[in-house]
Amino acid sequence: MLRPPAVAGQFYPSNPLELSAQIERFTDQQKPTDKKRARACLVPHAGYMYSGAVAGAVFASIYLPKKILLIGVRHYPRGEALAILSGGAWRTPLGDAPIDGELAASLRKECALLREDMVAHTREHSLEVELPFLQHLDPGFSFVPLAVGTLRFEDLAATGAGIARVLQKREEEIVVVTSSDMNHYEDDRTTKAKDQMAIERLLKLDAIGLYEVCRTQKISMCGLGPAIVMLTAMNALGVDKAELISHVTSGDVTGERDHVVGYAGMIFG
Repeated sequence: MLRPPAVAGQFYPSNPLELSAQIERFTDQQKPTDKKRARACLVPHAGYMYSGAVAGAVFASIYLPKKILLIGVRHYPRGEALAILSGGAWRTPLGDAPIDGELAASLRKECALLREDMVAHTREHSLEVELPFLQHLDPGFSFVPLAVGTLRFEDLAATGAGIARVLQKREEEIVVVTSSDMNHYEDDRTTKAKDQMAIERLLKLDAIGLYEVCRTQKISMCGLGPAIVMLTAMNALGVDKAELISHVTSGDVTGERDHVVGYAGMIFG
């Protein structure tokens, strides 16, 4: 099954030459002498004009293997709470990105709550916007998409534990790409303060701490669910290092400071 692009021409350019040139600019902003090996990363998923530089800085700083587990939030109410796709490909203006059916089957075996579901993925942008970066920087990769539409901590933690079991058994390298924006639609000062509280928990790989601070401090981190899944998996794998690559708000791009969205880029492992 081919999943066509849902937000090309809105979140990122629909023209492949323009899209490639834009990604090149974003990824050229950071040229590390040695790319870092990471088990996971956190990248934003807004329109490229707002968050593309943050995503580009993260992707340009790490070694990208040929297998990717892509975890994003389900923004829309329709579809399964933990939705996976196990076959076919996703199309972007840069071509088709194939789903890794073998890896998907392993994940479904170890993660009992995952459900095969195209509905949750059809319109969702949180996964789609990461693919052009991967296509540009890591040609020939395959991936598995997971859309998370629940904030039930027990279900998120169980899914993260299952992912860790899969990654422990695999000989090849797999990177977990987690898609999330940070606090939404408050003033710049408030958003930066709230984001910092969440980032501190992420840097400590503290899944329950992140969950609690977002709930108690009303931090509208839209990828909280995916982040909990990822952090739980990293803890089970013994990952104990995290690094903040970039943190900005939409106000840094537009100059409008009254209603902003935060964007953080991080690597783990």
